[in-house]
Amino acid sequence: MIQLRIHHRTTYRYRQPVLLGAHRLMLRPRETRDLRILSHTVSVSPEAMVRWANDVFGNVIATATFDGPADALVIDSLACVELSASAYPVFDMAASAIVFPFQYPDEDWADLGPLTARQYPDGDGLRDWVQGFVAGYPTDTLSLLKDINTGVGGIGYQVREDEGTQSPGETLVLGTGSCRDLATLFVEAVRSLGFGARLVSGYLHDPARTLLGSADAGSTHAWGEVFLPGAGWVTFDPTNRGVGGANLIPVAVARDIRRAMPVSGSFVGVSGAFVGMSVLVSVDA
Repeated sequence: MIQLRIHHRTTYRYRQPVLLGAHRLMLRPRETRDLRILSHTVSVSPEAMVRWANDVFGNVIATATFDGPADALVIDSLACVELSASAYPVFDMAASAIVFPFQYPDEDWADLGPLTARQYPDGDGLRDWVQGFVAGYPTDTLSLLKDINTGVGGIGYQVREDEGTQSPGETLVLGTGSCRDLATLFVEAVRSLGFGARLVSGYLHDPARTLLGSADAGSTHAWGEVFLPGAGWVTFDPTNRGVGGANLIPVAVARDIRRAMPVSGSFVGVSGAFVGMSVLVSVDA
């Protein structure tokens, strides 16, 4: 068990004052059996009215609205959490799910159905690629998922500062991707085999500075989760070929990674008013 302090600052700058539209903030860590929030605060400059709500996945959403023009926007999130995820997790899977392929129970399928559907069109080579990991029918479920996770992790990691997420087909062709690209590829791959899976955005704690996706002792990060009867949601971090939630602090889960952006919003101003954005993240014990 470890206590962590997470500081996440996002700064937008403009050449002249602009009118800021509503901004959607997904910054509060998501409490689980392995993560407890000790405190969390969000401050916004210029002054804003901040309203809190939960989305359909139970993520905590803050919406900030502004009154007057501004030439800069600074959003500061400070969280203290207690992380107890094991580095060597054991998954108590239901007997019915130990061997792939298997069928989800009807009561699970009613909710998992949309999370088994691919979010990108077929025809990108993904289905053929993932079939290469299926040793046979039947095969061990957890071994299959670990092999796919390792296979995705074998694709080159590359920091991408530009917006958006590569499609799985693009990542396979390019042979490189950011953590969000690799997480999307993993989730889409297991969905093509019938698994219920979701994307997760959050933070990576990397005190040894050895993990991919971390610029220092910590950073924002993205990974995937697969639902396995008996075990529940099992974490897979393809960027680092990891299984389980050690070193990972979830903030939001979503069907599509595009719905789990930490900060999103708009502004109204003259053409070329936007100068740039900077993000500072620290995750320290």
